[in-house]
Amino acid sequence: MIRAHTRLEPGEGGPPSLMVRLGYDDRFRRRLVVDTVEGERVLFDLAEATRLRDGDRLALEDGRVLGVQAEREDVVDITAPDAATLTRLAWHLGNRHTPTAVLGTALRIRRDHVLEAMVERLGGKVTPIRAPFDPEVGAYHDGGGHGHHQIDDQHHGHDHDHDHDHEHGAGHHHGHHDHDL
Repeated sequence: MIRAHTRLEPGEGGPPSLMVRLGYDDRFRRRLVVDTVEGERVLFDLAEATRLRDGDRLALEDGRVLGVQAEREDVVDITAPDAATLTRLAWHLGNRHTPTAVLGTALRIRRDHVLEAMVERLGGKVTPIRAPFDPEVGAYHDGGGHGHHQIDDQHHGHDHDHDHDHEHGAGHHHGHHDHDL
């Protein structure tokens, strides 16, 4: 099995000779065995967990380059009648720590009937599709997802290592900020 060991910078390493299609969950990994589109088995053996985006490339130990494509997933595109409504929808999704892709005049989230109903109640339109999902990265980390990071108190004001097994319908408190509807 060939080993992928380093994410390449733009312009480094040349075009991919192999391709792999990965969903969002498999694009934040350190070690993972994958099958390429061409049928070769590859071991991701990166120095640290790395968030891979559509179009990223990895160096293979034999000198070739592996390209990464975002796999199509069940998502919804969210639109709104005006910018203020779309902004309010983005705030509510962010308040629930929902991974969200910003598409200019639309938002994209994974299928979730509870969130879809909330969006519609707040004036948004939900369009289910199958498409690549590549959400925004948090400002204080490189995409580990909520519950997988701890923020430096100096820069953010509180630890952010709490779990989210509770509902967001009722207000709750996290250090120095509240999550209320």
